[in-house]
Amino acid sequence: MADETARPRLPNHVVLKHDKGRDRWVLLAPERVLTPDPVAVDVLRLCDGKRTVGEIASALATMYDAPIEQISADVTKLLADLVQKGIIVS
Repeated sequence: MADETARPRLPNHVVLKHDKGRDRWVLLAPERVLTPDPVAVDVLRLCDGKRTVGEIASALATMYDAPIEQISADVTKLLADLVQKGIIVS
């Protein structure tokens, strides 16, 4: 997902949910459960289909007080991986 104007979102069959019993976030998809790390959770929570990839990177750069260039590269790589796995669509 190299296009900074794309508006990534979770498809209808994937849900990001906080597992209270284990106190962690999980991605629920048909026949699989994924446990994203805390940074991935921050990215996924911003993937609402309204924000662009650029806006997501900007928000995370502010949140983490990190250089936008590095955050953009990391976000783009993560989203590309999640698109390939069918976890994110745009």
